[in-house]
Order: sequence, then structure tokens, then C-alpha cells
Amino acid sequence: MAKKAKQNVDKVVKKVNKEFEKTSTQIESLISDALKQFDSLQHQIQDPVRKLLKEVDELRDREMKRFNEEFERRMNEFHELQSSILERLGMASKEAGKEVKKLTDEVSKEATTAAKKAAPKTTAKKTSAKKAPAKKTAAKKSTPKVAKPVDKSNLTLVKGIGPATAKKMKDAGITSIDQIANPSEADQEKLKAFSGVKGFDQFSAEAKKIN
Repeated sequence: MAKKAKQNVDKVVKKVNKEFEKTSTQIESLISDALKQFDSLQHQIQDPVRKLLKEVDELRDREMKRFNEEFERRMNEFHELQSSILERLGMASKEAGKEVKKLTDEVSKEATTAAKKAAPKTTAKKTSAKKAPAKKTAAKKSTPKVAKPVDKSNLTLVKGIGPATAKKMKDAGITSIDQIANPSEADQEKLKAFSGVKGFDQFSAEAKKIN
């Protein structure tokens, strides 16, 4: 009995081992299939991802190139604008310098002319003052001199008005000393253009002295 029971046990063990081996083989086959499917799936995922990454890199390169070109173009425009502004500022400075020099020359000429006019008058006064005592006796006998008529078109007779200013006044329509001494409303408007000339406030009073 014991021997027979042992044989039955061996048969069961063999059968179990056989089933186990069969099951193990099936499991290994399933695992192998699963791994193959995983590899295939991984390739399927990796290819689109690689393609997408490649497209992203290309897009980035294109955008960087476009940005660099745009930046360079804007910088060139900025440099051109900067050069243009500097050139204009340089021209404006030169023109301002010319105007200042011109005004300085005019003022210098007027001052020189005024000085020349003042010198003979002073000399004449001194000379007449010296000679006055010698002519005391003759003064009674001599006939009074007739004063020469004043050339009222000569605006430089007004103290403070030089040749350059006189020319500008005539161009503006002020052609007579009377227009300065007793200006009309229209003349006053014209004279306002010369309010910046030194001694302008005294022009009318000086002109009245001549009248």
C-alpha cells in the first residue's frame, strides 16, 4: 500500500511540475510579448516626440534669426536718426554762430560810427569855446548865420541809431525823423520791431531835440 501511495504521489508531483513548467513557459511568452509591445509603443512615442523637438528647434532657430535681423535693422535706423540729429544740431550751431557774429559786427560798426560822429562834435565845441573870446567884438557886427535845414531823412542824426539800424528802419517804412519823434499808431507798430536796440527808449526824445 505504501509503495502504491508513493507512486501516486510521484505521479501527482510530476503532473504538477509539468503544469508548472507549462505555466512558466506561457508566462515567459506573455512577458516577452509585452516587452515587444512596449518597445514598439516606445518607438511609436519617441518618433513623434523627436520630430516635435526637431520642429521646435527649427522654429526657434528661425525666430532667433528673424529677431536678430529685426534688431539689426532697428539699430541701423537708430544710428541713421542719431547721425541726422547730430548733423542738424551742428548746422543749427553754425547758423547761430553766424547770426551772433553778424549781430556783433553790426553793433561794433554802429558803435564805431557813433564814436566817429561824437568826436568831431566835441572838437568843434572845444574849438568854438577857445575862439569865442577873440570874436566878441566882431560878433556884434557880423550878421547872424542862417541854420541849415536838417535832413530829416537821415535817421542816423538821432542819437543811438547807426547806419545798419537806420537802413532797417527805412526798409520797415520809417523814413523820417518826424516818424520817430511823433510816431503815429502805424509808426509805433513798426518801431516795436526795434525795441531790442540799445537806447530805443530814448529815440523819440532824441528825435524831438533835432526837430
